[in-house]
Amino acid sequence: MKTGHDVLELSPVLPVVVVDDAAVAVPLARALVAGGIRAIELTLRTPAGLAAIERVAAEVPEIVVGAGTVVSPEQARQAADAGSAFLVTPGCTDRLLEAVTGTGLPFLPGASTVSEAMRAAERGITALKFFPAEASGGVPYLKALAGPLPHLRFCPTGGISTENAPKYLALSTVGCVGGSWLTPADAIASGDFARIEQLAREAAALR
Repeated sequence: MKTGHDVLELSPVLPVVVVDDAAVAVPLARALVAGGIRAIELTLRTPAGLAAIERVAAEVPEIVVGAGTVVSPEQARQAADAGSAFLVTPGCTDRLLEAVTGTGLPFLPGASTVSEAMRAAERGITALKFFPAEASGGVPYLKALAGPLPHLRFCPTGGISTENAPKYLALSTVGCVGGSWLTPADAIASGDFARIEQLAREAAALR
């Protein structure tokens, strides 16, 4: 992969995953692969995030692992060192954009306003994360944005579910959606990887 556009093409649904135990990430990732999902965004919202990325990168080569919720230059560097293949940020400050660009990894910077999207485009970034998608206006907002900015493509994340995902994926400016419904917290806690595999299979069939 070379650009954020490559990230958008990995899977119709990009699982957004929070783990409290790095050891859980490996069987979880394998369950996603078994269900037909080929990418995973492991967030840095918990202390286990970086170790989880390391484990999946080393032990589950069938899946492309990225780091999500990257909010600082330090995290960008740490995620790259941990073996992350791509980076996802919830927003995009100038300092953070410089840091993620400096890693050499493809990335999806977050944007939720027209000005944020235009600022990214001025830097040559045309693949973005739209976050928080539902709270920011959802499908109607992205349809409106496509008028003045048809060259931008998005991965909407935040409030996406199996019910509304098809409406997003039907938009010409949407490459994939990000969702946490594939890996429910209770399924992770109980080790119900069969359930995660089934949810992954349903998500992989959305496109």
